[in-house]
Order: sequence, then C-alpha cells, then structure tokens
Amino acid sequence: MITMKRQNVRTLSLIVCTFTYLLVGAAVFDALESEFEMERREQLNTEEMEIRERYKMNVTDFETLRLNIVKSVPYKAGTQWKFAGAFYFALTVITTIGYGHSTPQTVGGKIFCMFYAFTGIPLTIIMFQSVGERLNTLVTFILRQLRKCFKMKNTEVSQTNLILIAMNLSTIFLTTGAAAFSHYEGWTYLESFYYCFITLTTIGFGDFVALQKDDMLDNKPDYVTFSIIFILFGLTVLSAAMNLLILRFLTMNTVDERRAEMEAAAAARGAVRLDGDIITSNGNVVSKAQETPAEYNDMISVCSCSCYNLRSRGKPRYTVTRAPGKISHLLPHETNNKEDSHSCTDDNTSLQQYLGKKRASI
Repeated sequence: MITMKRQNVRTLSLIVCTFTYLLVGAAVFDALESEFEMERREQLNTEEMEIRERYKMNVTDFETLRLNIVKSVPYKAGTQWKFAGAFYFALTVITTIGYGHSTPQTVGGKIFCMFYAFTGIPLTIIMFQSVGERLNTLVTFILRQLRKCFKMKNTEVSQTNLILIAMNLSTIFLTTGAAAFSHYEGWTYLESFYYCFITLTTIGFGDFVALQKDDMLDNKPDYVTFSIIFILFGLTVLSAAMNLLILRFLTMNTVDERRAEMEAAAAARGAVRLDGDIITSNGNVVSKAQETPAEYNDMISVCSCSCYNLRSRGKPRYTVTRAPGKISHLLPHETNNKEDSHSCTDDNTSLQQYLGKKRASI
C-alpha cells in the first residue's frame, strides 16, 4: 500500500511538473516572440501594399501570386522525387522528422504514404531502440576493459556512466554536424546547430531543411550521403541516451512494484519481515534474536488447552507438525504428576477426558 502511494505521488508529480513546464515555456515564448511577430506582420503588410501600388495589382491577383510562390518553393529547390530525393523524404517519414519541405501531391502518393508510415514508424522505433541497446552494451564492454587496463578495483559500469557517455556522444554529433551543415548550406553556426537539434529530436519544424538549394539532391551525392548518415547515426545515439533515461525511470518503478509484491505476500502469510525483525499480523514485533532456532521449528505446537495460554480466545487454530508422544518437556512449567502429562491434540474428545481427570484429582 505504501509503495502504491509512492508510485501515485510520483506519477502525480510528473503530471504537475509537465504542465508547469508547459506553462513556463508558453510564458517564455510569449515574451520572446510575440512582440517580434507584431513588428514582422506590420513590416510585411507595408511591403505588400507597396508592391500592389507599384504594379497596380488588386487583392485577387496578389493572392494568386502569393499561393503560386508558396507552392513553387519546393520545386525551386531542385528535383524532389527522383530516387535520392524520394529516399530522403522516406527517411523523414519513418523517423517522424516530417520537415514538410516536400509532400505527396497525388492521390496514390498520399494513400501509400499513410500505409508506409503506419508500418515504418513502429519498425524504425524498434530498430533504433535495439541498436541503441547494442551500442550501450558495446560502450559497457569498452569501459570495463579500460578499467581493467588501468587496474581499477571497481570494474562495474553503472547506468549513470552510460548516460554520461551517451550525452557526450550526442554533443559531439551535434557540434560536428552543425559545423558541416554550416559549411555546405551557408548558415550561421547557431542556425546549423539549431537545425541539427530539431532534426535529431525529430521535432522537424521545417524552417531549416538541408539539401534544398542548387539542386543538391542530384548534384552533390557526397553531401546527400553525409546528411543521411548523420540523421541515422545521430538518431541512434540519441535513442541510446533516451533508452537509458527511460530504463532508469522504469527501474525505479520496477523496484517499487517488486517491494509491493513482497510486502503483499508477507502480509498474506500473516507477517512482514523488515530488517531482520518480524511484524506479526496482530502487531507484535519479534526481533531476529528472539526467533526460535531452526531445529525446534518442527517441535513447536500451538495447543488448544487453556493451561498453556498459547492461544487467545477467538483466534484460529493452526495445524502444526510436532514430535510424537508427550510434549511436557516443551511446556514452560514442569510437572511430575503422570496424570498431568498428556498428549496434546486438537481432538475435543481427548480434551474433555483430560479436563475430567483434572477435576477428579482435585
């Protein structure tokens, strides 16, 4: 019960933290972007009015020109649907990056894209997680061998070590990839780093998309190969890091669930063992030092006779195994009267006979 409460509190805390994080993010984006949005809208409206007045264009013609420009942007970037461009598009689909730089326009292409994504996305997620696990296993082996080479006493590799390694590899991928894209695309380093981060986290806004100018998909196969390898390996490294973080959280839940199962099983047996002590079902605490030795476990008998005072009224009778014959040597008091010694059984008839003998002797 305590473990379940702990898990409920943890889940509730995660929900509260997530919504708080959303509120904080909304407030920060509002403060950073809202004013710029208003200024940019006024600037674009002013330029639009100047163009319309200069070329004597009405609203309908200008809207037609606007739509033509928006739709022609992907086609101006070069060929998009030859094999290289189609492969690049398929990669953005199954990795859920979804830049939106180029989308299917035919009915057959849209239908196939839905079925392709429905099957490809789960397959890709499983593949990245599996490769990430293998990568973590390889890193664990390398770290263990390095510790053995340096003759360190502790050669075990913890999850924290793996998370740090994965984070460092992710940082290396982001920084080197940003430098390469800045060189090929002519972006600033910040814009390139932003593109790499948005890509490898599969957010995929589409405001910065590689291979979209000077017909690079056909003219620069080396750059196309680099971009595809960067996306695949970068997603693998980030998947390894995310897999470790998720595994760390699931391990915490698994430990709590296992503890809850052990406590429930112990409670079902009528006792809960904590740190060497036993808490019985009636609330009594028996320390480990007070436990009965193992060699006497099979000799313990819970007798129904009132003279032994070992069973409270209303408590259930337990069936136990005891040594055959008399058990007077196990009683807390000594007796020399042969009539007082009796064979303790749970048979009511034997109990009545014994009580009758006691009354006769008195």
